[in-house]
Amino acid sequence: MDTKEVNSVNTPLIVSDGCCVHFGNIPALEGVNFSISRGKKVAVVGPNGGGKSTLFNALVGLVPLTEGSLKIDGKSPNEVKGKVSYVPQKDLINWNFPLSVKQVVEMGITTRKVSSLFNSKKTNDKIKKALQDVGLEEKINDNIKSLSGGQLQRVLIARALAQDSEILLLDEAFSAVDIGAQEDIMQLINSINLDGKTILIATHDVNNLEEKFDEVLCLNKHCCAYGDPSEVLTPEVIEEMYGSHTEQFMNKSHFRTEENNSND
Repeated sequence: MDTKEVNSVNTPLIVSDGCCVHFGNIPALEGVNFSISRGKKVAVVGPNGGGKSTLFNALVGLVPLTEGSLKIDGKSPNEVKGKVSYVPQKDLINWNFPLSVKQVVEMGITTRKVSSLFNSKKTNDKIKKALQDVGLEEKINDNIKSLSGGQLQRVLIARALAQDSEILLLDEAFSAVDIGAQEDIMQLINSINLDGKTILIATHDVNNLEEKFDEVLCLNKHCCAYGDPSEVLTPEVIEEMYGSHTEQFMNKSHFRTEENNSND
């Protein structure tokens, strides 16, 4: 790897400097600071109302900042629309329309470049490739209502992949799917990450993050901690996010490890 490549990897891709978002007089994010390097796989954790979805919406330019800055490759989110793909929570999407899997994935392409509509072969090839990547090419003509929760999540990821973006935001990717589907989605995310993409995943589950993610961003309207999960997910940080009832969020074995380390 030459010097230029090393600098590219080490240069922060996403930088939040005192990021604040308010809805009227209600703060959603307050003075959030973090810096994420290119190619990282990051868990974004925190309570309901802690600002995870607000941060993702700010990263794609859907909500304005009231103070501070949020930069992607040195530019504002509105200047880098093509760099970021966002998979929102499934319950925020209206699934009442009789859409096929192909149509859902195609939305990811046409929202980025209208000109793609005029090159149907290129569009179809891109859709097929995205569905191949998530293992659902055989479902291309199926109605989305016939899919399982895990399959639907993979279709949404395929829609994001079809945009050829550098950053993938997944909001509650593991919610409302069984353990087997969660493992399948995590394997898919790992393969996407190996392809060089930077991935941020909002999740409520703070257990075993050190086995799945490079870094963790702990949010409760402000940044409680950011860094290696094995280092920053201390009982104090968990309590800062969720309050005093930390045992319902962390495996007891993790706390025993923390306690043993503190007694060394």
